[in-house]
Amino acid sequence: MAQTYIVDKDGNQIDASTATVPADRHFRGAWSLNGSVISEDMTAAKAIFKDKIREVRAPLLDAEDVVYMKALEADDADAKAASVTKKAALRDAPAASAIGSASDIAALKAAWDTSVLGDSPYA
Repeated sequence: MAQTYIVDKDGNQIDASTATVPADRHFRGAWSLNGSVISEDMTAAKAIFKDKIREVRAPLLDAEDVVYMKALEADDADAKAASVTKKAALRDAPAASAIGSASDIAALKAAWDTSVLGDSPYA
């Protein structure tokens, strides 16, 4: 019977049958081994979280560009201002203070701003 190994972010490996593995695999790229216990490196988890925000916001920014162009063509000042505000919120999303202050994975997942980014992929 073949053994299954878990490899952490630094390339360290452990026999999966002897490891204490986090139930949440969203931040597997941030796993760090300490003996037979696997924990999440919060710095790496925050980087993964920010990358996910950037992935999700790209099509949202593209769609908002269309909204802005339509407002520009219609010379609708209110719609242009709303679009500019929304695009600024999307651009600022990876720098949210809740991400920087998150001390554990649950707090990090709670930092997903659904009002800006839509449904959380971590729900």
